[in-house]
Amino acid sequence: MRQLKQKVYELLGIPDEDESLARILDIPPRQAVNPLFSFIQHSDDSIKWRAVRAMGHVVNKMAQEDIESARVVMRRLMWSLNDESGGIGWGAPEAMGEIMAHNSRLAGEYHHMLLSYVDEKGNYLEYEPLRRGALWAIARVRDSLPGISRQ
Repeated sequence: MRQLKQKVYELLGIPDEDESLARILDIPPRQAVNPLFSFIQHSDDSIKWRAVRAMGHVVNKMAQEDIESARVVMRRLMWSLNDESGGIGWGAPEAMGEIMAHNSRLAGEYHHMLLSYVDEKGNYLEYEPLRRGALWAIARVRDSLPGISRQ
């Protein structure tokens, strides 16, 4: 597992982002997703954002093969934003938005959760940097799937 995480990290660092993504997509989605979870929280913004983008593609590929596995990833991201998780959920809203931007089925099922993270009567994210990530994610989904916000 450690070797796979190191490999994904090296792939995220390839200067050509298209090549980086293509090589990550060569890894079976169920194997690639766990290292990507750790890298969406990375302190280096270039690694974080490449991991967020890769997560969108990897989970979309996963959803095409097995939608329930993709749903598990979405629930895991939501759990990381829950106070009871014991974590902070860095990068989780952004990853959710990127996944939904690539997969309209998951967007239809989960976009309401993104909206709830910025709604004071919903699952409002008190911590402003997380809320900012949720706003980015909402915009990402809106720009990719403009009809989703009307559902």
